[in-house]
Amino acid sequence: MTIATEWAEKYRPSTLADVVGNKNAVETMRIWSEEWLHGIPEKRGIIIYGQAGIGKTSAAHALAKFFGWEAIELNASDQRTAEVIEKIAGSASKMRTLTGTAGKRLVILDEADNLHGTSDRGGARAIGDIIKKTNQPIILIANDLYGISSSIRGLCQEIKFNTLQSRSMVPALKNICREEGIMCGAGVIEKIAENADGDLRSAVNDLQAVAMGRDEIYIEDIATSQRDTKESIFKVLTKIFKGTNPKTALEATYGLDESPEDLVHWIDENLPIQYDTKNKEGIDVDVSTGFNYLSRADMFLGRVKKRQNYRLWRYASVLMTCGTVVTKSHIHSGFVKYQPPSLWRKLGQLRAKRNMRDNISSKIGEHCHESMRYARADLTLIYSRMLKNEEYAVDVAASLNLDLDELAYMNGSKKITKKHQNIYDQARLLLADKVAKDIEFFVSPASDGSTQKNKQIKLENMYYNSESVQSNEADGTENAVPKKHQRQKPQKTLFDF
Repeated sequence: MTIATEWAEKYRPSTLADVVGNKNAVETMRIWSEEWLHGIPEKRGIIIYGQAGIGKTSAAHALAKFFGWEAIELNASDQRTAEVIEKIAGSASKMRTLTGTAGKRLVILDEADNLHGTSDRGGARAIGDIIKKTNQPIILIANDLYGISSSIRGLCQEIKFNTLQSRSMVPALKNICREEGIMCGAGVIEKIAENADGDLRSAVNDLQAVAMGRDEIYIEDIATSQRDTKESIFKVLTKIFKGTNPKTALEATYGLDESPEDLVHWIDENLPIQYDTKNKEGIDVDVSTGFNYLSRADMFLGRVKKRQNYRLWRYASVLMTCGTVVTKSHIHSGFVKYQPPSLWRKLGQLRAKRNMRDNISSKIGEHCHESMRYARADLTLIYSRMLKNEEYAVDVAASLNLDLDELAYMNGSKKITKKHQNIYDQARLLLADKVAKDIEFFVSPASDGSTQKNKQIKLENMYYNSESVQSNEADGTENAVPKKHQRQKPQKTLFDF
């Protein structure tokens, strides 16, 4: 049985000119890539972000084809631990191409905002290290920009891909129909593009589903073959804030792909913006009355959460929609853009910090033989205070194997400072000493004292030189050990307890 090829993959853009929409973003990517032709740019990596299905990954592959580069992709379906990333992306960012010395390798890391959990442990740190020393272009692709750690964002140029408008998708869909020999009735392509809600991949999949086994498609075919599309949140908000019929607004929420607990945040965010009119006393009566209904709706939502009685959702929906409609004393003219809930944006920005907090708690729990929950609640604060003490900072950083981002987080700092860098470097040396001692313990006794001494010197050089390569990159040297990596006076560490 032959499996039909997905049109979304079959008609993936092969050149930058074929990428639909986001011309400014594509042009920025092209300019950044041209800088690689003349050397290494200031930002060695870029982050392209935006909602799913708008062509981010396709643009990255089209960029590689445009410049004749080899593309190496690592996505969420692969295990992305520090070891795997260093083995695949790290080697790809250092080696020359197979076709010659003039070309480059474009390293593409898809869904970079999903680097969390035990399966990807250490992956974010490895990416940051690779970007710092790569001599090949790297592109990170994400839906949520703030799902990527701040240290990686600081190393990359950020490029946003906006949602596609339906009129931008129509030419691409018509071209697919022409290539597949499908005749379309009036308004068919426009209807499919409108139903996709800015997602080109979904539009192509819908077109393939409708046209499967047909030579001609008409508007009535879409009514029976389209995906289960939901009412747009913006259309519902328009009926609530601009409409005058409470029943119509309430019925519009029935087809909305949002729960009442999500809808109340949308109304709460936009109510003071849409009803921004004051009376002679300077009081905004419409906003005041609207929030009165909204607070009563929130009471019912609280009861739903407490009692798990979802029948109360109906009362909350009536209060938040119908109450907002009947609140306005007059129709507010003019267009004011609807804003998504700011609470969600703040939670998204804190997502990376929450993941880092959990990773630190896991390290502390493993070190103390306690659960991550107990470490997060009772031990993290103790270790944070120890890190602020110069006498214990290096020992703690080495014992927990903290990276720079985790050091800054536990010190309550928003950015990495020279002090954090110094603690991190000394902690690396301390760890190297411990590993060297462990290896020395298992080395068989030498018959000659000088032979044993030579082995010891060889071991030390191996570990200190591995740390010095990265540090001396900016100075153009690879073998000399910098001053900050030279051995310091031995001190008592947590390993000696």
